[in-house]
Parts: sequence; structure tokens; C-alpha cells
Amino acid sequence: MKEAVQQQFDIPLHDIKPIVEVQEYSLYYLIGLVGLALIVFFVVVYFLYLWYKKRSEFNLRKHHIKLLFELDFSDTKHTAYAISSYGITFKDDSPRHVEMFNNISERLELYKYRKSVSEFDEETLGYIEVYKGMLDA
Repeated sequence: MKEAVQQQFDIPLHDIKPIVEVQEYSLYYLIGLVGLALIVFFVVVYFLYLWYKKRSEFNLRKHHIKLLFELDFSDTKHTAYAISSYGITFKDDSPRHVEMFNNISERLELYKYRKSVSEFDEETLGYIEVYKGMLDA
């Protein structure tokens, strides 16, 4: 009985093709995707840097507005010089600013170039407040 179960392994195979090389592009896709992600990352970092640099850069107009609003009116002579010095930053903003700056400069002449000066009168204080109200950064 054992002789009847014998198998034959020498069967010819005609329909199986030889092994061929399969082109694999997934590594190239990965490298391209990583490269694109790095480019996008550096562009975003660059724009964040520009935004931060612009945000933190010194703004002379804002600084002068801050100084004008923080003036101490107890020292009249120093205040008159400070208003003339800081106010010239905004002089050329509009024709209205030019007119107002020239007007206030004439009023402040009484408080500059003298050894001792009195306190600001009410009219000059009013002009100073109107001029400060006209300013914008």
C-alpha cells in the first residue's frame, strides 16, 4: 500500500513568469513630503520673525505721544520746551496740525527763553489739551 501513495514532484511549470523588479517610489514620496514640510515650516518661522520684529521695533511717534501725555505741568519752562520738541514730530500730519502747532508754538514763546516764568494761563492749557487731543499714533 505504501507504493501506491508515491507523489511525483517533477511536474513542468509553464505559466509562472520569472521574478521581475518592482519599482518602489514610497521613499521618494517620503523625502519629498518631508522637504515640503520643512520649506513650509521655515516660511512660517520667517513670517513670525518679521511680525515680531515689526511689533517690537521702536516707534518714535508713539513714544512722543506717551511723553506728551505724561508731561508734568509744575515745571512750566521744561514743559514748554518739551511740547515744542515732541510736538514737531506731528507737525506735518495735516494742514490742521501745522496751523495748530504754529499757534501753540507762538503761545509757548512766553514761557521759553526767560530766566523765570509763571504758570501756564488757562487759554494756553486749553490749547495744549486740544493739541494733545488731535494726536494719533
